[in-house]
Amino acid sequence: MKRRTLSVAGFALAATLAFPALAQNVKLTLGHGAAVGNPRHEAAVKFADVLKAKTGGRIEVQVAPSGQLGDDAAMVTALRTGALDISANSQGAVSVAVPEYAAYGMPFLFSTSAQAFKLLDGPLGQELAQKSADKGMVVLGYWDNGIRHMTNGKRPIAKVEDMKGLKMRTPPDAVLVDIMQALGAEAQQIKFAELYVALQQGVVDGQENPLANFHASKLYEVQKHLALTSHMFQMTPLVMSKRSWDRLSEADRKAVTEAAAEATTLQRKLSAEADEKLLADIKSKGVQVTTVDKAAFAKATQPVQDKWTALPIGPYVKKVIAAARAQ
Repeated sequence: MKRRTLSVAGFALAATLAFPALAQNVKLTLGHGAAVGNPRHEAAVKFADVLKAKTGGRIEVQVAPSGQLGDDAAMVTALRTGALDISANSQGAVSVAVPEYAAYGMPFLFSTSAQAFKLLDGPLGQELAQKSADKGMVVLGYWDNGIRHMTNGKRPIAKVEDMKGLKMRTPPDAVLVDIMQALGAEAQQIKFAELYVALQQGVVDGQENPLANFHASKLYEVQKHLALTSHMFQMTPLVMSKRSWDRLSEADRKAVTEAAAEATTLQRKLSAEADEKLLADIKSKGVQVTTVDKAAFAKATQPVQDKWTALPIGPYVKKVIAAARAQ
């Protein structure tokens, strides 16, 4: 009887090694800070669905939206320690660990997201992915967080002088803080999940975000002036903890990579389609929309670019700027 038990156990082990499908189920958690309905969330759900289908249900991804697992900075820390598996995070928060991400946020560098993705989908993006891996994060895709615009509850913004003295919320992004200060505004960091109430209560006068984020979180209810500044592009890096990645089999890594590629295509598509449709809806909510003197705004923020090209990451920043201007 004892010999038979050992024989059965040995067979089970051999079968597991011979047939990867018999391997243990894998449960992963994907956290992000956007609201349900945002392209970021829709793509995260797509990633989970595709990965589940590709693995016959063996790999399940639980998506936690709206900062349920903490803000972006907290999720970056959790990724690097292995406490969180995957995050569709923010350019600013990831740049704290990998400063080179800041290169893509230089003021008025890209007029469309598509211009940025031409760089990110090539050698410059590959270099950034390697730098990310060195800091414990595996890049699964570069998603779109849009071209960013400014809103406030005090007055229309058309010229640089209109920014003076405004208390503007920023995410944890050092480049954005520099941009606000260069324009004469006061930058104040507030978690996105707390932004609506902060605007409602007058803790800050305004904020800046792509239209998709502004609309999905209904900030138009507490902000009646929108300036189409297009002051900055931001990506949403879809990153996986290297510790979680290293635990996956080669076949599972392939499935994760393929699912991420499909989700990335969807997220960029949804984001690109959003702006024109959302702008019309935002106007219908009673929000006053203005355009700005972009040449004057770009001139006022030139010192930001000068500062970042002088930092240790300067060589990479210069490569990104040169490639963007060559398009």
